[in-house]
Amino acid sequence: MSAPRSVVDQITQRRRGAGLIAHDPERSFGGYTLIAPQTAGGRVFLVDAAGQVAHEWQLPVRPGRHAVILPNGNLGYNGNHPASPDRYAPWSMWHGGDFYEVTPAGEVVWRHEDPDHHHDAQWLPNGHLLYAACEQVDARFARGVPGGSGGEDTPMHADVIREVDRAGRLVWEWRATDHLDPARFPIHPGFGRYHWPLVNGLGVTADGLVLMSLRTTSGVIGVDKASGGVKLHIPPDVVSHQHAPVPLDNGHILVFDNGNFRAGAHVAYSRVLEIDPRDGNRIVWQYADEVVNLFYSPFMGNAQRLPNGNTHITESSTGRLFEVTPQGEVVWEYVIPWFAEYPDEAARKTGPGRLNSVFQTLRYSAGQVPWL
Repeated sequence: MSAPRSVVDQITQRRRGAGLIAHDPERSFGGYTLIAPQTAGGRVFLVDAAGQVAHEWQLPVRPGRHAVILPNGNLGYNGNHPASPDRYAPWSMWHGGDFYEVTPAGEVVWRHEDPDHHHDAQWLPNGHLLYAACEQVDARFARGVPGGSGGEDTPMHADVIREVDRAGRLVWEWRATDHLDPARFPIHPGFGRYHWPLVNGLGVTADGLVLMSLRTTSGVIGVDKASGGVKLHIPPDVVSHQHAPVPLDNGHILVFDNGNFRAGAHVAYSRVLEIDPRDGNRIVWQYADEVVNLFYSPFMGNAQRLPNGNTHITESSTGRLFEVTPQGEVVWEYVIPWFAEYPDEAARKTGPGRLNSVFQTLRYSAGQVPWL
């Protein structure tokens, strides 16, 4: 005899509310939010300020991480490569490697494949693609990386940042093993030793530095493309296992500061920081909930400074998207309503349950989607 079906929704996040939660149209930037849910089977949504789906794409693979609207109005999609070899336990959940450029009508006009890719990718103004990849390092190097859990003999992968042109040709490559001193970048004890330093976010500053967010070691670096050397460093005493370093027009860097293992904190919480790297990494603006633990994403996340001065924030683990004013007042909030499990067993073990999570979301003005 089967158990009676519950009349109560058993998905906690959806039970608390999904879809449009709040909207102040006079102070919100408005526009459209691009959402590529991790578990929606390759469906990508453009949602208007009223919480309605204004456009939808169906991609051939689920997202590796996220999607963007390109300057020409097409969709740039970071897809999960079905043939990427299984490197370590969480790999199937966060690798990408199957990139598409797709028209609003769904026609694929460009594709690039790299099964080594994971996490972030940046579609550059010159048409190139900049992304994080990784490769396994030899046991001797791995033993020289301090910290982490799992033992010195855990097979370790290290980051390789690649840039390719429209023909798929490699035009720039940077290896963490060539340019970072492991003694300066130890793995935090709360993370395994399978990936060092785990570049989960990229950006390019106005003067050409490549920003890299280092997840397992904590911190953000800026790399000179000519020499490969580190010219900028926001250390772990400023940020805590962050994501998404975004260079701003004023020279500052916007960071989604996740807060895993935050030193001195008795509860876990996230915040968004605007940091001036030219002034001793001074925090010049920040957002955190007034009850700090009510805003927390232990993984993924991003923030975007909008043209009206507001900030669009993605609390990834809960699928909660919201916009705040410079004073920290929420003027728009939306909870992603698409819930499902990851489709493969390895990913379900590291990301269990029916999720509405998303790597990053981005807001666009009506002028950036004139075809709509």
